Amino acid sequence: MMQHQLAVQARLRPETLERVLRVVRHRGFQICSMNMVAVGNSENINIELTVASLRPVDLLFSQLSKLVDVGRVEIQQPTSQQIRA
Repeated sequence: MMQHQLAVQARLRPETLERVLRVVRHRGFQICSMNMVAVGNSENINIELTVASLRPVDLLFSQLSKLVDVGRVEIQQPTSQQIRA
């Protein structure tokens, strides 16, 4: 499986993180690591995800981008790390 790093900027809402995690699972990706921080005094959060899958990361990118509270999704420089299934 290939690992991919994504950066997500979203609105700070109780359901936002749940929606992101559900999309990751439904698209067939496994979370390897995750970090979420609030951005200053604003109502925004930054979520950094490292995910793994045999599927193309573009599938996950397009679905995360469609979420209501998500403002931006970036695919970070791809990692060449592979992990065993």
